[in-house]
Amino acid sequence: MLTLQPALKFNGGGHVNHSIFWTNLSPAHEHGGGEPQGELRKAMDLEFGSFDAFKKVMAAKSVAVQGSGWGWLGFSPEAKRVGVVTTPNQDICATTGYVPLLGIDVWEHAYYLQYKNVRPDYLNAIWDVVNWKNVEERYLAAKSK
Repeated sequence: MLTLQPALKFNGGGHVNHSIFWTNLSPAHEHGGGEPQGELRKAMDLEFGSFDAFKKVMAAKSVAVQGSGWGWLGFSPEAKRVGVVTTPNQDICATTGYVPLLGIDVWEHAYYLQYKNVRPDYLNAIWDVVNWKNVEERYLAAKSK
């Protein structure tokens, strides 16, 4: 069983992370892009000052991931606030103490065909397909627990 733990962590984490990632994305005609609204936006503005400031923090932390991993907007049940964290490889957001709201895959497979090795360009473009309605639903669910 001990020899299975690394494989379960990696493959199970990959499944969980990508399941969140795919629900976080949507084309423009299906709620993709734009800016967050409602309670999520208020929480983000309180924590980061503005949506643009949030995007800068998220991009900076996600670009800085060494190798492969994830950038996350999460909710801390303990602090009752949102924050940006990163995880290496396929580690899940919950390992940071945050409930995942928005995950951005920064493995090369997520962006290489379109953006080559220019991760910052990918991170600037991803906002056009973020489904903020989904992220808001995740926030409200996490906050209510």
